[in-house]
Amino acid sequence: MNMVTPIDTENSTPVRPLRDGFSRLPRWQRGALIILPLALIGAAGARLVDQSPAVAAAPPLAAVTVAAPLVRDVSEWDDYVGRFAPSRTVEIRPRVAGEVTGIHFRDGEIVQKGQLLFSIDARPFAAALAEARANAASASSALVLARTDLGRATKLIDDEAISAGEIDSLRARVQAATAALAAANARVRARSLDVEFTQVRAPIAGRISDRRVDAGNQVAGGEGTGGTVLTTINALDPIYFSFDGSEALYLKTQRARQPGAEPAAVEIQLQDESEHRWKGKLDFTDNGLDQRSGTIRGRAVLSNPNYFLTPGMFGNMRLAAAGSAKALLVPDAAIQTDQVRKVVMTVDAKDQVVAKPVTLGPVVDGLRIIRSGLAPSDRVVIAGIQMAMPGTKVQPRAGKITGEASAPAPQVSLPVAGEATLGAR
Repeated sequence: MNMVTPIDTENSTPVRPLRDGFSRLPRWQRGALIILPLALIGAAGARLVDQSPAVAAAPPLAAVTVAAPLVRDVSEWDDYVGRFAPSRTVEIRPRVAGEVTGIHFRDGEIVQKGQLLFSIDARPFAAALAEARANAASASSALVLARTDLGRATKLIDDEAISAGEIDSLRARVQAATAALAAANARVRARSLDVEFTQVRAPIAGRISDRRVDAGNQVAGGEGTGGTVLTTINALDPIYFSFDGSEALYLKTQRARQPGAEPAAVEIQLQDESEHRWKGKLDFTDNGLDQRSGTIRGRAVLSNPNYFLTPGMFGNMRLAAAGSAKALLVPDAAIQTDQVRKVVMTVDAKDQVVAKPVTLGPVVDGLRIIRSGLAPSDRVVIAGIQMAMPGTKVQPRAGKITGEASAPAPQVSLPVAGEATLGAR
């Protein structure tokens, strides 16, 4: 079948197909005809997407546990660092010279007062004692003879057979013999002491050091520091704890002390302990401050019946001060470090996390005392802290802080001397 081309009767020219007419349209009309269908298809697709059930849901808020700080009455303590010292120290020196013939203790053991420690050759001193006793016997005989002569002469006075001068001479002989006997007896006692001093005994009870001289050596004797040092003994029950305190803490203690009050109580913690388990009392405060350091020396006394504490050991001492105060406590795990600051994460009324810088006190029953930076009404993040970023919104859950937290691990590092702290009452 043949196609018939339409003819324009008016112009006698054939009519072109429709595609030829589209190509003859202006460019902007052709663009509109292309874009309009695409726009309609996009709108329809968008509606289909909006109605799709696979739309992504918003992420849930992080859940954290919050609680108000625990409010508790605490007693005030002042912290010091010091060393233990013996309540008495004695250097064992011989009072007589001679050869050491025996040692009757083991190095480092506990000795009792009067226990035999060293033996010195006593033979020369025993011979001297025998000589002194012989001289005393001779002096006693001379006194007896003088008294006998005086008695016979006294009977002759009535008969006027003896002169008064002879009587006076006999009486002087009796007095001289009496004095000679007293001197001889004194020499006997001195030689007896020398024999006694050949046995060196412990003057006090305590822990003895090692021997400085072995048996067979010659030692020098004498009073004071003239003798050879044989060993030393430290009395450990009771034992002293010596420390230095600042002038500020000294003034604070003096102002808080009541007239006639008992000595202030002290508690001491050793380096490997988690609590202050050693109890004692303040025993001595020096009569002046050190002008170079501005500190004053103090001393506490403690009972040490099993001799566990030994001189030279370090300890952390806290001295009880008068009065008590309210304190805020939070778990130690809730404390975070922000460079050089300590901060606590809190949640405000809009459930947003706010970091608050705080000033810390000591740990009491596993809880950290907050000196400043928190209010009793603050909501402190105590669980989920890793999810609590400052400025983020969280989902808080109510918790509670109790005083039954476990005690912290032992701390080997020592605190700064003279730092005032608080402790639970």
